[in-house]
Amino acid sequence: MSFIIREGKIEDAPSILKLIQELANFENEADAVEVTVSDLEKDGFGDTPLFKIFVAEISEEIVGIALFYPRYSTWKGPTIHLEDLLVTEQKRGQKIGSALYKKVIEYGYNRGVKRIEWNVLDWNEPAVKFYESTGAKVLRDWDSVQIDRASMKKYLKV
Repeated sequence: MSFIIREGKIEDAPSILKLIQELANFENEADAVEVTVSDLEKDGFGDTPLFKIFVAEISEEIVGIALFYPRYSTWKGPTIHLEDLLVTEQKRGQKIGSALYKKVIEYGYNRGVKRIEWNVLDWNEPAVKFYESTGAKVLRDWDSVQIDRASMKKYLKV
């Protein structure tokens, strides 16, 4: 079955959110998704977009996404952070994820970024192996750090 990769559009927001929720379920975080269709529309397609997204489409159905945004490395300069790369479970194994990944790499390369970075769960060995096969380095000695809104409030004492 053939697919196309294209830039996401505002009208794709409901399908994008559906895939985000599917990813959350896959990562055993079903209740963690707070973003709404309205948030995606405003944040990705408003006056000052916070992210860019490529979608994979089969027969006008979105079956995969690659959502990313610009970052800046104090050592390297402009970079991209790939937040999520996912393909719906029913369509995995058809090289859709590879095509989305390649599109992001091409996008970054053509814009002169020095690095593209992302996180991968250590238990997702198929993803780790795929990324390593493309020349990406999985930095196992780095830990991700996050502070959520409740913790920010507590820390700031507001």
